[in-house]
Amino acid sequence: MNDIGGRASSILTGIAVAIVIVAVAIVPFLSSPWIAFAQDRAQAAAWTGYTPGELRLATDAIVADLIWGPPDFDVEIGGVPVLTEREQQHMRDVRTVFAGLFVAAIVSVGVLLVASRRRDRPRLWQSVRRGALGLIAGTVIVGIAGFVAFDQLFELFHRIFFPPGSYLFDPTTDRLVQLFPFQFWEETAMAVGLVIIVLAALTAVVAGRRGAAAHAANPAPDPVPA
Repeated sequence: MNDIGGRASSILTGIAVAIVIVAVAIVPFLSSPWIAFAQDRAQAAAWTGYTPGELRLATDAIVADLIWGPPDFDVEIGGVPVLTEREQQHMRDVRTVFAGLFVAAIVSVGVLLVASRRRDRPRLWQSVRRGALGLIAGTVIVGIAGFVAFDQLFELFHRIFFPPGSYLFDPTTDRLVQLFPFQFWEETAMAVGLVIIVLAALTAVVAGRRGAAAHAANPAPDPVPA
């Protein structure tokens, strides 16, 4: 029973490590500098017809509502709402997904704090390392799939997390996909994936070294001959 509990704890620890790394990796890409950079590359100003100042005003307001709330998403440019009610509702759905991720990250931090109290330090660090390596493998697989079929992967993601049809917009008329064009999401996804891999690799290296040190300090007893 104790071994089953230990394995379950190790699996839970590994999952918690992966969730925390993903959440940490996403945070920088919610910043205004990155969004402005990615929008410029995707030519969002040309899509929307906004001036650079109007583009920043609209984008910063939408991102502020996404992160801090209230989730009104009712910014106006020249007295005209930037987003339609349908687009505003989609952004509320996006906010719910983000909230779910960061709640999971907070819970995962709690799991890791509890796990850090385990006496079996080598097993703890092994669990952390496996979680990080598993995340690297998963990210690489998703990255390869995205490289081969990004459109289909993007569609699958939305089908999983959003109500059917609520995420379909026309780039010729709908501001939301003009503000955040397809290229914006493609390049941001690649950048997030790269940061996840780097953070997970660093975590795996540190966990491997800590685990080796813990094992050296407290080697497992030799088995008793039968």
